[in-house]
Amino acid sequence: MTLPPDHSLPALRARYGERYRWLLLLSVMVGTMASIMSSTIINVAIPDMSQHFTLGQERAQWAASSFMAATTVSMLTTPWLLARYGYRSTYAGCMWLLMAGGMAGGFANSFGLVLAARVAEGLAAGVVQPIPAIIILRAFEPHEQGRASGIFGMGVVLAPAIGPSIGGVLVDVFGWRSIFFMVVPFCIASLWLARRFVPTTSPGGLAANRQGASLDWRGLLLAAVGTLCLLNGLVQLQGGTVLSAAALLGGAALLLVAFVVLQRRTLKSRQRHPDQGVDPLMNLSLFKDRRFAMGSIVAFIYGIALFGSTYLLPVYMQMGLGLSPSYVGSILLPAGLVLAVTIAIVGRLTDRQPTHRLVSIGLVALTASFALMVTIDPGRPAQVIPLLVTWAILGRIGLGFILPSLNIGAMRGLERGLIPQGSSVINFLRMLGGAAGVSLCGIVLEWRLAAHGVVLTTPGNIQARIAAFDETFLMLACICALALIAAWRVREER
Repeated sequence: MTLPPDHSLPALRARYGERYRWLLLLSVMVGTMASIMSSTIINVAIPDMSQHFTLGQERAQWAASSFMAATTVSMLTTPWLLARYGYRSTYAGCMWLLMAGGMAGGFANSFGLVLAARVAEGLAAGVVQPIPAIIILRAFEPHEQGRASGIFGMGVVLAPAIGPSIGGVLVDVFGWRSIFFMVVPFCIASLWLARRFVPTTSPGGLAANRQGASLDWRGLLLAAVGTLCLLNGLVQLQGGTVLSAAALLGGAALLLVAFVVLQRRTLKSRQRHPDQGVDPLMNLSLFKDRRFAMGSIVAFIYGIALFGSTYLLPVYMQMGLGLSPSYVGSILLPAGLVLAVTIAIVGRLTDRQPTHRLVSIGLVALTASFALMVTIDPGRPAQVIPLLVTWAILGRIGLGFILPSLNIGAMRGLERGLIPQGSSVINFLRMLGGAAGVSLCGIVLEWRLAAHGVVLTTPGNIQARIAAFDETFLMLACICALALIAAWRVREER
């Protein structure tokens, strides 16, 4: 009788040699690309979906918002799932869930089923996204981590850069359902790669322990409800009443305090009884490391800038400058490609340059790209497109400096056993910042439009409309400039 092949981490390293760590990175990169593509590509299908199900804009937008909320919360479960089920079972389970969500959404005959499919996709995406950083910090030597992060980042960024362009063609030819089916081939490829290269062990080469600590369900519930209160409170600020917004945001603040108290108690209980009990969902001792604490602040602000600008730029070009959606896509595509190349180059620099310097350069470029948007004058049409392309590229160069260096640099000071927790926490804060950033841009834009006496959806004074957008871009520039203070403190202590 032949024994089944050994798929533990040491056995796979012995089987494939030095190239194994790159094969492992490729395996998780394909699945991460699928999860990121599923998050961004839905935006091009929302108009067709709204028409098909006869939805208003706010209700249709839940197809994107439900995904983001599910992704944000599920990121906190990654360390527990990896310790209990190992890399392969966790990763493959997420790919099956992502593929099932894509197929269910594609065949859905009601908007409720579409939302359920999006939540399933978001849960899978949230668990998967912290895994690559864990692998890079554990499988690669310190002098290779930046290069690995750059190569991984380049591949992952190409998905949202090219995805919407391909998605637009698919929607035109096959309809909105085709968007959901796009993740299926990526999921199949990632499952095949996982069977060959992803180990069955948990981080650190330890055997998965299915009788280990229980999941912190109370903490997860507090985090989920608190996140939903925060996001809905921001939405209410934009289109609801002051009372409902205050109630939801106040509830989010109370739940945050309750979450912190619970996590502290859970950690102390776990330290007293290491062989029993519950692992905290968020190990607050992570924030004792100054580099991680400052990196977390930058990650949150980075999320605000990335997702906020991804929302604001297309709205500015269509509603402010009157450009067509296809034209907007062609303007933003070069910036996406430049971002992918920048990440690959900066990844190599990360192995030789201090993190705080690279992140600070990125934040300066990002701040400048937002501030310089005020130089675009619709009264000089010959300059509008060249300046749009230039400032979009400058902003993406800034993001390219931040992305590969921030996670690695912020977590280099952590104990190896805390790396899975650190990766999930920093990704959680980035996504939470992103979710808040979209609402924040919407709120400030609406406020400034009202202050200038114009309505976005009706023709009116174009100069006043552009002034409102300029002030919103300046708000993003100020937020990014504030992040420089935290970024400089990510440097190593001498």
